[in-house]
Amino acid sequence: MIKKIGVLTSGGDAPGMNAAVSAVIKAAYAKNIEVYIVRDGYKGLVNNWLEKVDINFSQDIISRGGTAIGSARLPEFKEVEVREKAVANLKNAGIEALVVIGGDGSYMGAQRLTEMGINCIGLPGTIDNDIVSSDYTIGFDTALNTVMESIEKIRDTMQSHNRCAVVEVMGNRCGDLALYAGTVTGAEVISTSEGQLSEEEIVNEVARLSKLGKRSVIIVISEKIYDANELAKKIEAASGYVTRATILGHTQRGGTPTAMDRYLAITSAIYAVDQLVAGKGGLYVGLDGQQLIARDINSTLNIPRKDRTQELTTIRLLNSQFKK
Repeated sequence: MIKKIGVLTSGGDAPGMNAAVSAVIKAAYAKNIEVYIVRDGYKGLVNNWLEKVDINFSQDIISRGGTAIGSARLPEFKEVEVREKAVANLKNAGIEALVVIGGDGSYMGAQRLTEMGINCIGLPGTIDNDIVSSDYTIGFDTALNTVMESIEKIRDTMQSHNRCAVVEVMGNRCGDLALYAGTVTGAEVISTSEGQLSEEEIVNEVARLSKLGKRSVIIVISEKIYDANELAKKIEAASGYVTRATILGHTQRGGTPTAMDRYLAITSAIYAVDQLVAGKGGLYVGLDGQQLIARDINSTLNIPRKDRTQELTTIRLLNSQFKK
């Protein structure tokens, strides 16, 4: 039976990470296991920023956005010498296993630590929903609701003034935020990383809607595929709509996590502690339908992304319908 475990958050912050940390602490203490938080992710492992926490710490953070224990990117962690420092710090503290909350990059570090004798279990913490071995990730639901609310507010102004808006959302090469948000807000044009439209196609579609007399047009695009402001200028020139770009940026990462994100975080964390108690490591906890499962980390990195082409095509068709 293990006596001490650690928990860290790595990569970009996501709503629900604190709920996951909280649940790790509660689940461990229920089994008489001491818990240590690692400040600022893998950087904290290397710098020995380890801190024992109790149930009170757990209760204080459960509903907060972001990550109370901090996160940082450490590319150097791929180097053996750097990881050896982390392992030495963990062993000196008597910490036998870790729960790592983050994305694909975080899991690579977890796998390497497992190979070096520190069992690690990964939890899916990212707003992008880009971990293909889990249907949903911790933080996605909250971010999606933030995007939805933002688009609806933008629509109010566009409708009032007969305008067009280009709204850029996060996703880091995964189009789920754009697809889901565009679907639930009735966006007339949706262009994602996986289903990218050319600028000409977007401009022509908006010009078509303008000729039909549509009073407002919302275009939802994934980040990193266009210059949103330049695209807005091209649309305005071709369609006659006053067109502005809104880049939602880090507003999508913040905020109080939704009930669904908290539920996923808490249940995943409890499941992860059970895996560590069973002596397992090198695993990633994912949501498959309504069921939590633990998969080998190496295998999760090679699972192909779900093809949403037909879904995207259908939504585009439905949302672009308009009659004078």
